[in-house]
Amino acid sequence: MLRNINSLRGHKIHATDGELGKVEEFYFDDKTWHIRYMVAATGSWLSGRRVLISPAALRMPDWKSKTFPVALTREQVSNSPDIDTKKTVTRRHELELHKHYAWPLYWGEGFYAGSMSGGMLFPPAPEEEERPESAEPRPSGEEAHLQSTLMVRGYRLHAADGPIGSVEDYIVDDGRWAIRYLVADTGSWLSNRKVLISPHWIESVNWETSEVFVDLTREAIKESPGFDPALPVSEDYESDLYDHYGRPRFEDAVNRAAALSQGGRR
Repeated sequence: MLRNINSLRGHKIHATDGELGKVEEFYFDDKTWHIRYMVAATGSWLSGRRVLISPAALRMPDWKSKTFPVALTREQVSNSPDIDTKKTVTRRHELELHKHYAWPLYWGEGFYAGSMSGGMLFPPAPEEEERPESAEPRPSGEEAHLQSTLMVRGYRLHAADGPIGSVEDYIVDDGRWAIRYLVADTGSWLSNRKVLISPHWIESVNWETSEVFVDLTREAIKESPGFDPALPVSEDYESDLYDHYGRPRFEDAVNRAAALSQGGRR
């Protein structure tokens, strides 16, 4: 199901032996736009420390009680590597975390390589499809590739021919834990109307200047199907949205990416 990220903040996170804390924000992979961790504010029981919880640890969420059960104990979390979430979380930090919890790696050749569902979200560029695996640079321990959903809120959005607003929220697929859309607040340009932008339509992101550049025109965005943040994003709405822009539907893009990924590993 598709859910907006802002509505998940404040949800309780329960270990097998008690409450861990509450969801404060999420970290996503800036290459695939998959959610890699939820940041839990632990409150007084762990001196207010913030800890990272991978979707790999999640059990079935209880949406009615706004609770995320996780297959972890409070002791495991208490003894986990103390990572300062206010600073850059690097691959070295992630390796320590995954080693402590025995979580599978989502990069490299593990089960979660590329995404939490076992395949890449985006297809590689043509030149990358034919590149020998041995030629791929190995990430250094200090490589950073995670972005905060809170920090990216407010990023300025640009169409191919001008500004269109700013990032206000995200629509996430709670099965794949992938960001399906950015919710854009168009401001005075479209009388504060909200529109959805798929990461597939992003041409580039400048993380230093907090800007997102989209491969769409202002006119196309202006004429896009109306989006009501108070209503769930339905399959019919998604079909209308993709048809409007003349782009392949999400599932088609994911299946193509997965096929290309599998073909490259043979």
